[in-house]
Amino acid sequence: MTGHIAGLEEYLAANYGKSVFDTEAGSGRNWMLHTHGNLVDQGVISENLKFDICFIPQGRPPKVIPKVVIKLLYPSSFSDAVSKLLKTEERVKAMRLEPIIKPTHRNHVKNKTLFPLMKDRSVLFFTLLEGEVLKGIIQHFSRYEITLSMKGEVPVTILRHSIYDLRDKRGRCLLKSFQDIHRDWEKSPLFSRHDV
Repeated sequence: MTGHIAGLEEYLAANYGKSVFDTEAGSGRNWMLHTHGNLVDQGVISENLKFDICFIPQGRPPKVIPKVVIKLLYPSSFSDAVSKLLKTEERVKAMRLEPIIKPTHRNHVKNKTLFPLMKDRSVLFFTLLEGEVLKGIIQHFSRYEITLSMKGEVPVTILRHSIYDLRDKRGRCLLKSFQDIHRDWEKSPLFSRHDV
């Protein structure tokens, strides 16, 4: 027996290859960029490269930033709102985790987990590698990014490689390592079983 999540394949076909770095490169819009080392920069995304972005910080020369060190980003107009909403898990922060370079070592979340949660508008808690905690509802996701709507419809895009943990309001773990065993996506009304 296997199963199918209604709408998932169509959603991935239309959205999996999309990136905020593509849509914003050269737009001239100001973004807040949080990178590893608890660094925050305001500026514009000038170019999207394969493994890096070209970023022009306000009042400083352009620089190339490896995507693997980028944790989250959002339009600079939401800077004050995000600073109030962003919490910290001190236990994780104290671990002083580095960016996870090898994809196989990252804390993955399965697409079949994300899609029902997005459709259900479930409130989720994302903990990042340096301890930042973001509470919100998934607006959309792609291969490398998850965009949340936080309180007050504040949009924040998380880079999937920066995730340390993901839990729902009950505290249930939604990471691949847990869900490969517990398969919560099978409880979704979008899921149906069929013979192979």
